[in-house]
Amino acid sequence: MQGYLRADGRKGIRNLVLVTYLVECAHHVAREIVNQSESDDVQLIGFPGCYPNEYSLNIMENLCSHPNVAGVLVVSLGCEGFNREQLSQTIAASGRPVETLVIQKAGGTKSTIAAGLDRVKDLVSAAQKCEMVAMDMSELIVGTICGGSDGTSGIGANPAVGHCFDRLIEQGSACIFEETGELIGCEQIMADRAITPELGEEIMKSVEKAENYYTLMGYGSFAPGNAEGGLTTQEEKSMGAYAKSGSSKIHGLIKPGDIPKQGGLYLMDVVPDDTPLFGFPNISDNAEIMEMIASGSHLILFTTGRGSVVGSAISPVIKVCANPETYENLSDDMDINAGKVITGTATIAQVGDEVFDLVAQVASGKQTKSEELGHQESIITYKRFEAIGPSCLPTVR
Repeated sequence: MQGYLRADGRKGIRNLVLVTYLVECAHHVAREIVNQSESDDVQLIGFPGCYPNEYSLNIMENLCSHPNVAGVLVVSLGCEGFNREQLSQTIAASGRPVETLVIQKAGGTKSTIAAGLDRVKDLVSAAQKCEMVAMDMSELIVGTICGGSDGTSGIGANPAVGHCFDRLIEQGSACIFEETGELIGCEQIMADRAITPELGEEIMKSVEKAENYYTLMGYGSFAPGNAEGGLTTQEEKSMGAYAKSGSSKIHGLIKPGDIPKQGGLYLMDVVPDDTPLFGFPNISDNAEIMEMIASGSHLILFTTGRGSVVGSAISPVIKVCANPETYENLSDDMDINAGKVITGTATIAQVGDEVFDLVAQVASGKQTKSEELGHQESIITYKRFEAIGPSCLPTVR
């Protein structure tokens, strides 16, 4: 494996230029700059809100300084509450070139698009000069989520990803699984796998928080599509989601934007702290994908039974399909057919090894199905988190 060496010492598996808008009012201008650049290596992310939010700033800072990113163009309307100065300073401090355009000062839509295209051209040119160096599996961070789950998810795709995680962790990789809101009922099992009793207590608290949050919202993570796909209870869905974690010890509990400093298995708590302020924890799968990328994930393993066609900006998405009928129907969008477990033509370990091999290939430059199709979805919302305590990232191994 080879990676793109960044000034902060991290290595990326992609070499992208981001165009980043800081409020919905700047979205169209930023999108036009990306579209007119006519390059798959120029990608769009952004935050739609006008009011400031510490979480969104932190997520954006981490995304724009992600190891897969070589340079950034920041597009601001000019009067939004987002702290564009701090964002630009953070990007520059990471050693990446950054340019900022303020639409209200640049002459409006046409002038800003024209200026943006010039800036992007320079950023792409600089990115092409990035040095490639040897990269080890121990330098890789891999996240996993499930979306569109059905009765096959916990039998085929999720345990196969768990097997892949165990192999990655043996190689020294950091692996992130989620989410506490979809693991209600599994808290004691996870606590028993924690490397310290204190971490186990924090895991228990995080799931209790998620249960309370969803109770106050009056709606959980169990969707009508889950029931249509054969799942019967939240606990059944939780056990299927839990299977993605494999069998390794849990080394830490992180929140969005916390980056693992060493290999191991990490649980991501995506449920905001305190009582509900901004609505549901994640309004779509891509919100969660962005959070795992903000925590350093070089690529994402996306398991599904009913089917999903999303990819992501910044980090490649490998889709692992549990349902053989769904795989046949959506084969152009699926990377791995875990339905072979259901049909009895492959074991969980065999499919897990297939996922592991594809992770290595994608990390070495092979495009995923979503990349080939041009999927570059992203979304950032409002949230609020408190910093994790020392018990969440114990140094014991």
